[in-house]
Amino acid sequence: MSSPWSRPAVSPENSGLLIARAHDELLAGNEDRRLSDVRPLVQESWRRSLASLVGPEGLPSLDLASEELEAYRRAHPLAGVMDMVRALLLPGSAEDSGVVVAVGDAAGRLLWVEGDRHIRTLTGDMGFVAGANWAEDAVGTSAPGTAIALDRSVQIRGAEHFNRLVQPWSCTAAPVHDPETRRLLGVIDVTGGPEAVTPQAQLLVDATARAIESEILVGRLRAQQNPPPRRPKRSPGTRAVLRILGRDRALLEVTGEAGETVVELGARHAEILLLLAVHREGMSAEALSEAVYGHPATETLRPEMVRLRKVLEPLAPGLVPASRPYRLPDGLETDAQQVLSLLDRGAHRVALAAYRGPVLPDSVAPGVVEVRESVRQALREALVEEAGVDVLLAYADTADARDDADLLRLCLEMLPPRSPKRAGLVARIERLEQD
Repeated sequence: MSSPWSRPAVSPENSGLLIARAHDELLAGNEDRRLSDVRPLVQESWRRSLASLVGPEGLPSLDLASEELEAYRRAHPLAGVMDMVRALLLPGSAEDSGVVVAVGDAAGRLLWVEGDRHIRTLTGDMGFVAGANWAEDAVGTSAPGTAIALDRSVQIRGAEHFNRLVQPWSCTAAPVHDPETRRLLGVIDVTGGPEAVTPQAQLLVDATARAIESEILVGRLRAQQNPPPRRPKRSPGTRAVLRILGRDRALLEVTGEAGETVVELGARHAEILLLLAVHREGMSAEALSEAVYGHPATETLRPEMVRLRKVLEPLAPGLVPASRPYRLPDGLETDAQQVLSLLDRGAHRVALAAYRGPVLPDSVAPGVVEVRESVRQALREALVEEAGVDVLLAYADTADARDDADLLRLCLEMLPPRSPKRAGLVARIERLEQD
C-alpha cells in the first residue's frame, strides 16, 4: 500500500518568514503588527508558552528512562491499539513513509515514536523521542502539546512552533479519550514536512483517534465477556539513579512513596555501585576486587562492602548488595546509561546536553576506566555517524572533543562554504597540527 503522506498542492496559510519575525518580536516583548499575521490559536499558545517560561531553544526533558518507559508503555491503555495506529498512519513501509508518527500520554510524554528512519534521525536531534516530555508548558507550541492543552485536534506549521529547534517541521495531532468516561488518555501526532499539515492529514489523524476509541471500547466489551483472572496489586517501588557523569563523588538519588532522597557517596562506594549497576548478572568477589583495585583483593573488598551496606540499608534496602555473586537485587539506573539510551533513540542533541562529563573522571579503578571509555566512544561514534553539524560543533566544544582534529575536520566538511564558523575551525585544526 502506498503512503498517504503525499506532498500538498496548497501553500501554508501565511508566509513562514512573517510568522518567524512576529515570533522574534513577541520574544523581545514587542507587540508587533506582524502578530496579526499569526493565527489566534498560535498566538494564544505562544503567550501560554511565555507564561510557562518555556525557552525558545530549549530541549525537552526525558521524563521516562528506558526501563521505566517499557513498563509504563505495557500498562498504558493505548498499548493495545498500536497495531491499528501503524496500519492507519504508516501503511506499507513505515521506514520510508516520509513522516514520523508519535503516540503520547495525557501528560504529553511521548511513548512511541515510529516511522521514516531518516526523519526520526533528524527529529531526534531536537528531542522528539520516546520518553521525552512534549507538553506545551515544557516545549511550547507544538501539535501534540497544544492538542492536549486545547483538547482538540491541532495543526502547527513550521515557524508557528514556539521552539526554534522545531520550526523546520510541521505536525498534526489529535487527542484520544476514554470512550466511556471521556477522560483524556493521550495524543496521536504526525510530524514531517508540509505533507503533515494538509486538510487530508487532519482528517486522517482525527479518524485514527476515533477508531482508537472505538477499538478500546470493543476490547472492554470482549474482556467483560471473558474476564482475566485477578492479580494482586503491586505497591509502587522505588527508583534509584546514580549520577556519575562529570563527578568524582557520585550522587545517589532514591525516589519512593516518601519522596526523594539524595546522598553523596564516597569514591570507592561510587565505583562499586557503578560496576554492579553495569554488571547486572552479578560479579564474583575476585572479579569485583580486580575491577576496583586492579588486582585480587577480596580481603580489602569485604569490609568496604560492609560499610556500603550500612549506607544503603536505611536509604534503599533494595540496593543492598547480595553476595555470591555480588549483585543488586533491584535495578539501579545511571545517568551514563540514560545518555546511551538517548543515543539509541536518536536524540543526539538531548544526549549531548545530558552528558555532563566523563564517568567518575578521577577514578583509576580498571572497571570504571573501561566504562568511562565505552561511554565516551559510544557518544562520539553515534554523533559522528548520525548527528547534524550543529550538534557536532557543540560536541567539539566539550572537554572530550576539543582536541579531536578528525572531528573538527568532519565539521569543516559539513559546514556550508560561506559559513562564518569555518575560519575558527581552520584555526583550531592548524593549532592542533602544530602541537
